[in-house]
Amino acid sequence: MSIDFILPDIGEGIVECELVEWLVKEGETIVEDQPIADVMTDKALVQIPAMYSGVVEKLYYKQGEIAKVHSPLFSMIVEGESSSNEAEAVTAEPEVKVAEAKATALAETPSPTTSVSCELSGNNTNPAKGKALASPAVRRVARELDINIHQVTGSGKKGRVYKDDVVAHSQSGQGLVPKVVAGGTRVEPIRGIKKVMATAMQNSVSTIPHFTYCEEIDLTELIALRGELKEIYAKQDIKLTMMPFFMKAMSLAIKEYPLVNSKVNEDCTELTYFDDHNIGMAVDSKVGLLVPNIKQVQTKSILELANDIMRLTSDARSGRVASEDLKGGTITISNIGAIGGTVATPIINKPEVAIVALGKLQKLPRFNEQGEVVARSIMQVSWSGDHRVIDGGTIARFCNLWKSYLEKPSHMLVHMS
Repeated sequence: MSIDFILPDIGEGIVECELVEWLVKEGETIVEDQPIADVMTDKALVQIPAMYSGVVEKLYYKQGEIAKVHSPLFSMIVEGESSSNEAEAVTAEPEVKVAEAKATALAETPSPTTSVSCELSGNNTNPAKGKALASPAVRRVARELDINIHQVTGSGKKGRVYKDDVVAHSQSGQGLVPKVVAGGTRVEPIRGIKKVMATAMQNSVSTIPHFTYCEEIDLTELIALRGELKEIYAKQDIKLTMMPFFMKAMSLAIKEYPLVNSKVNEDCTELTYFDDHNIGMAVDSKVGLLVPNIKQVQTKSILELANDIMRLTSDARSGRVASEDLKGGTITISNIGAIGGTVATPIINKPEVAIVALGKLQKLPRFNEQGEVVARSIMQVSWSGDHRVIDGGTIARFCNLWKSYLEKPSHMLVHMS
């Protein structure tokens, strides 16, 4: 029995998604619960599982195309359905099953795992006379190309019309030929996480009066301390980077300046202070910019932070961060210096009120207390603050305290609770 797999309602008001990657091929034998495709909404990367065992008959979309919710995603021949009577019974009363799709979601999604209802419905193998045998998705393509689907010759069983048949019909001169953009240009739609990032940044800039404050930090002593420790903990499979130290020092400074760990409401009449220091870190992932955050940094040790950072960095780079790790951030660190650059003007991750960009580490000449020129490990940092609630003096004093902990790790140690 040939049936269509209907793209389920993923929730959150999502009506379409991008087909990121097919994990199977046409003609491939699949088993129940096997991953079939990765699709990207503007809130999540969702992996769609197979609901039955059988053979993949037709993939309705190509990588990068937009699939509509409640439309067929692919068709398959279900295993063990040999009897025509059985096929008619299933066609008349399509079975509905529910699967848990592994999803990564952005900050506004309600839970780490999105529950997806996947409806599996059979196509009518005995259509009414004169009615073309085609899925809703194929009919939509025909409408978009202004083609009468009844004039298209189907290549499938019993004359089923597939998307490729419609496209071939249009390019044969019997329909409208898609426009080609000339002059060596290429048009690419902004969607998925890139669309979310673009919208968030636009909203942040248009509603938050930013100001930027830059400073340099001498990390020579901290680098020496990390050098002593990293080999020891590498044997325990703990990657001790500089980030845990930056986060812990920031958390200690927040205790003295809680204003930078707050949020302001839309009409700027209320300020909410957060007891927890949920520090985000911007990660350049394969699906776009993600900002997972470490929860309750104020309660964690450097090693606990190192483990959390390792996990979140790995998840983010694969594009599969749990929504719980993306929600609830209170302040953000952007390590742009890992790629290059010294000074930046970071955009605040709304509704937070502050963000810092770390520049690249440089060996630079500096004068010591004796007036001698010595080589020091210097990093430029750039803060952006919400000028509605944070003034220049506050961000400067906060940065000075944060800097003091990083430049003198022993100073940071004695302030840890």
